[in-house]
Amino acid sequence: MVIYKSYDDLPKISLPFGQEVFISDSTIRDGSQMPGIVMKRRHKLRIYEFLHDIGIEKLETFVYHKRDWDVIADMQDIGYEYPEVTGWARALPSDIDFVLDVDGIGEVGILMSVSDSHIFDKMQLKSREEAHERYLNALQYAVDHGLRTRVHLEDMTRADLHNFVYPLVTDLIDIDPDCIVRICDTLGFAVPFEDACDPYSIPKMVSRLRELGVANIETHIHDDFGLSVSSALAGFWYGANWSSLTFLGIGERSGNTELEKILLFLTRRVEGFEKYDLSGIVKFAEYMEHHIGIRIPRNKSIVGKNVFVHESGIHTAGVIKNPFTYEPYPPEIIGAERQLLIGDSSGRDVVRHKVEATLRELMHVEIVIDKNDPRIAEIQKDIQKLYDEEQRVSCISDEELTRYVEKYFMLNMIVDGEELHDIEEGE
Repeated sequence: MVIYKSYDDLPKISLPFGQEVFISDSTIRDGSQMPGIVMKRRHKLRIYEFLHDIGIEKLETFVYHKRDWDVIADMQDIGYEYPEVTGWARALPSDIDFVLDVDGIGEVGILMSVSDSHIFDKMQLKSREEAHERYLNALQYAVDHGLRTRVHLEDMTRADLHNFVYPLVTDLIDIDPDCIVRICDTLGFAVPFEDACDPYSIPKMVSRLRELGVANIETHIHDDFGLSVSSALAGFWYGANWSSLTFLGIGERSGNTELEKILLFLTRRVEGFEKYDLSGIVKFAEYMEHHIGIRIPRNKSIVGKNVFVHESGIHTAGVIKNPFTYEPYPPEIIGAERQLLIGDSSGRDVVRHKVEATLRELMHVEIVIDKNDPRIAEIQKDIQKLYDEEQRVSCISDEELTRYVEKYFMLNMIVDGEELHDIEEGE
């Protein structure tokens, strides 16, 4: 019989192909294009440090302006081995020259728009053949100048895969067999379903690229339909070894695949990803909120303020007995702290727990109280009156609870060996 009573009891998932997986972060490149966001030099440098602490392998950046060059120089001066700073360019030799002019950058990501809308309407090219030739020439130019390459197949999930994209990929890897081929789901049309029709299925695309001999496959999924995380994970499941992500999913429109969600899933649910350290995730999120101006919903998974906050009677009672009951992973994994709150749905367990904590703070004595203590019942009764009669809409603050403790315990303290038990003298 299998018993699951702790986090260590739960089995982990294995990737079917057993490949090593890597992350290319685009928070200061794609993420900085989020409307209303302006990242200063100090912001980008701090983000770089957070990503280093996590263990992210690569960081993608623009190289068009002096402000870009300055922050890249600052990153390189720190001397970290990772994340490696990589450049980004359109499929033009003049753009690739910008990357070549920056000391210390050895890899370039080359934008190659592959949907007809982008080829004909955006780029105003006359034919797919013209686009094909331009993209091959750009890759050859980068390789000839000693750069490692990534090709960004923009809007691939709205492109003619079999008649244009896959033939293009075949020619690209002839030029650079080690090239990272990035599936760019530019408008979020990708789905994680193997049986979905072209050009949407991430499983089909990754499988086909593997069949073509692509050694390095990356996903870059936008979240317009809310499927970015599932599609990125499907990429890994079917053999991709890279994913391009942004912290908090920032980016244009609905944003990108969230770095923190993919990392948490890999480290907690999948075998073999101990290399990432998530203990600074909460501080990273707080930095982005306070200094970059990102508004984080309270109930947003992983980084929302409510993730480890418990109020309802059933939940708080369960967490007090064993956090595993209602917490999917320990809060310290991401640098968070558990909070137990008293509200209109709270039961005596959490009131007792909070009263004990308050008494410890006031008296410097370790005290255990029975949840059926009549004073706990009185506090619970007074609290419920606030919601029943005064139409209270917020939780009970620690200051308010202290006043209840002073009223029912401190002023009428009865230590008779049955109701309160001194366990250990405090310092």
